[in-house]
Amino acid sequence: MKRIVLVGSGGSGKSTLARKLGGILSIEVHHLDAIFWKPGWISTPKNEQKDVQEELISHTSWIIDGNYGGTIDIRLQAADTIIFFDLSRWICIIRVLKRRFQYRNKKRTDMAEGCEERVSLEFLKWVWEYPEKQKPKILEKLRSLSNEKKIIILTSPKDVRDFVVNVELLK
Repeated sequence: MKRIVLVGSGGSGKSTLARKLGGILSIEVHHLDAIFWKPGWISTPKNEQKDVQEELISHTSWIIDGNYGGTIDIRLQAADTIIFFDLSRWICIIRVLKRRFQYRNKKRTDMAEGCEERVSLEFLKWVWEYPEKQKPKILEKLRSLSNEKKIIILTSPKDVRDFVVNVELLK
């Protein structure tokens, strides 16, 4: 595990696990939300997102967390390990709401400067609909890559904890 991609719904725990893995494996972590959002929640243009990711994947080892469906294939093709968070939408919604209060008027460590924590109805709807709208597309991509990549699907907080313990033991 030297080139790791983490994908899944908002609130699933991608950034938290990315930080833990980075510490355990001594691999640099890249949070796409921190890279692709500019102060005031201004989005980076797609062509720039592509260029940034091409640069990131050119390195020997990396951990990248984030969805960004328009450029996900860049990361998936370059990864040796893909971790997909398939947690309950209820867990994800609760976590999104919890972090809204936890980081009220503050920036999360995995977000860009000038992007204080916020929750919109649009984002909550995206999280709620993730199992029907995004998950099938991700699973199809994972199926097509399953012979050449290590695919890890985490379906519960316990799965995540057990995975971290196993990585620590193998280190």
